[in-house]
Amino acid sequence: MQRTSAVTLTVVGCIGLVVGRFARTVFEHRDGVAPVVGWASTTGLLVGAVILGSLAWSTHQTLQTKKQSIAAHRGVRLLALAKASAVVGALFAGAYGGYALAFIDAFDTSMGRERVLRSAAAGVAGLLVMIAALLLERACQVPGDDDESGKGKPSRSGTDPTPA
Repeated sequence: MQRTSAVTLTVVGCIGLVVGRFARTVFEHRDGVAPVVGWASTTGLLVGAVILGSLAWSTHQTLQTKKQSIAAHRGVRLLALAKASAVVGALFAGAYGGYALAFIDAFDTSMGRERVLRSAAAGVAGLLVMIAALLLERACQVPGDDDESGKGKPSRSGTDPTPA
C-alpha cells in the first residue's frame, strides 16, 4: 500500500478551504449571523492529534526501535486509521482556515477577530491531526520492506502472519 500522497492532502485541503470560505455566505444568507467556532472543536482536534501521535510513537518503538512485529489485524487497523485521519485532518485544516479567511475583512471588530482567531486555532489543530496521522502511517512501515521496484515504498504494516 502506498503512503497518502501530498497531492491528495492538498486537494482535500483546498476543497475544505473553499467550503469554509463560502460557509460565511451560506450562514449569513440562511440565519443572518455566522457562528463563532467553539473551543470544543479545537480541543477535540488536539486530543485526536495527541492520540494519533501517541500511537505513532508506540508503533515506531515496536517496529523500528525494538524490531518486533505486531499482529496483522492491528497493523491494518492502525494504517487505516492513519490514512483516514490524514485526509480528515487536511479537510478540517482547510475548512477552518477558509472560515478564518472569510472573516479577515472584519478583523478590526471584536466578533470578527474572535472568529478569525478561533477558526485559525482549529485549522492549526487540524494540521496537527494530519501530521500525527502521517507519522503513524510512516511508523507502520517495516524496515527494509521494499516493493517490487525496490524504491522503498512502505508496506501495509509490520505484521506478524500468525493470528492473535
